[in-house]
Amino acid sequence: MSYTDILYAEANGVATITINRPDKMNAFRAQTCEELIDALNRAAWSKEVGVIVLGGAGERAFCTGGDQSAHSGKYDGRGTIGLPIEEVHSLIREAPKPVIARVQGYAIGGGNVLCTVCDFTIASEKAVFGQVGPRVGSVDPGFGTAYLARVVGEKKAREIWYLCRRYSAAEALAMGLVNAVVPHEELDAEIARWCAEILEKSPTAIAIAKRSFNADTDHIKGIGAMGMQSVALYYDTDEAREGTNAFKEKRKPEFRKYVK
Repeated sequence: MSYTDILYAEANGVATITINRPDKMNAFRAQTCEELIDALNRAAWSKEVGVIVLGGAGERAFCTGGDQSAHSGKYDGRGTIGLPIEEVHSLIREAPKPVIARVQGYAIGGGNVLCTVCDFTIASEKAVFGQVGPRVGSVDPGFGTAYLARVVGEKKAREIWYLCRRYSAAEALAMGLVNAVVPHEELDAEIARWCAEILEKSPTAIAIAKRSFNADTDHIKGIGAMGMQSVALYYDTDEAREGTNAFKEKRKPEFRKYVK
């Protein structure tokens, strides 16, 4: 596959996958997901690769989730909601090597979910985390909710989703969403250090450990698949459309008037 929405590079045992849509705050559309799926498969099974780094182009954002301009009741591709993001999540988890989220800016909505699913998240002091679903008429009913509760705890996960607040890198570190926070200019050097440490270790032992960790939460994939069916139905309601329209029109949504 030739890539238009991402960049892919391999060097010294590290595969770097970069969402390359800085003009859209690295929000993903269906094409982005298809390219991420191809790149993750490529890196996961390359014998030359021992660690994968997932990032976003530019300085403003790691990823801000689904591209609302490609969403009008359904996204612009295949899958239950027109966006095969479930496959992206599964591949990050199923890759037999660690995946590091490189967060230099905003990790919001689906971008926050990507950080949750990755094995490690390393952030700049400038990074900002948070959810946005209930603010725009959407939700991630799988790893973005149930697995997030495993990562940060049930109470904090509910706060993140119900209130859609923004959290600094330091706050994300304190809640366990992030592994390390460094000055912005030291982000790549810090990630390089983590990669070097990983590459010194037995890849087979790491692969077994990763699958063992995943075994405890793999049932969430089934919950998510069922939940996405509900989300697909939800997207076809006036309430959900109000969220999308309000976002595009840069106004506050009026969800309550659609509650029956």
